Amino acid sequence: MIGSADLVLFGHLVGRPDRDIDLERAALLVAETEYPGLDVGAYVTKLDRLAATVRRRLAEARLDVARAQPTRTLAVVLDTLFRELGFAGNVANYYDPRNSFLNQVIDRRTGIPITLALVLMGVGRRVGLPLAGVPFPGHFLVSTTAEAGEAILVDPFDGTLIELPQLQRLYAETTGDLGEIAQHHLMPAGKRQILARLLNNLRAIYQVRGDEPRVRQMLEWMLLVNPSDETRKLFEDAVGTGVSGAHVSLN
Repeated sequence: MIGSADLVLFGHLVGRPDRDIDLERAALLVAETEYPGLDVGAYVTKLDRLAATVRRRLAEARLDVARAQPTRTLAVVLDTLFRELGFAGNVANYYDPRNSFLNQVIDRRTGIPITLALVLMGVGRRVGLPLAGVPFPGHFLVSTTAEAGEAILVDPFDGTLIELPQLQRLYAETTGDLGEIAQHHLMPAGKRQILARLLNNLRAIYQVRGDEPRVRQMLEWMLLVNPSDETRKLFEDAVGTGVSGAHVSLN
């Protein structure tokens, strides 16, 4: 595991206004906790190359993103990443920590919803398609706006569009609430919120494994992203009493 210098660098990155945070580099710094010496720049370049492939497919389809064709552009982006290049949710080993490290998701082309969303959002940004993360309960989603102004929701676990009936079922399964989905569940996530969710997923994995040093490390990093009383208490409890296994839900 890495030391205080990397924690300081991460704190510098996330200490900026939310809109100025380099989400990809921050997520790759999180990965460096497990992969010391990780070449962050090389993985940013790999995202550039994925976007270059998508850009070629858009050109072949004679699509000009500048002409505001988000629906058709999104279809090409999803088809290229998930069908042609093979990105997919890791169904076989969902709780593998590697699914939460962006470098591993890029290399292995598999992960969980939030890390696959980071790839999708990064590629979308590079080709001119604005995509936002949506912190839906139990399952991170991605959204964009169609030509007529309505929201399009994507399940980044399999690269498919998600319609209202599916969304309602997912909400009911996760929350036990059979009522209408609260609007705030569909609002775009800020970059700090995304990083906090990523770190919390890792904390949960390590907690189940009884890996006390890594639980404390993730909580220490979470405090930089979300210095709330709740996070501080979790950190103090982990330091003071150790860590025991618990149920984990990743999204």
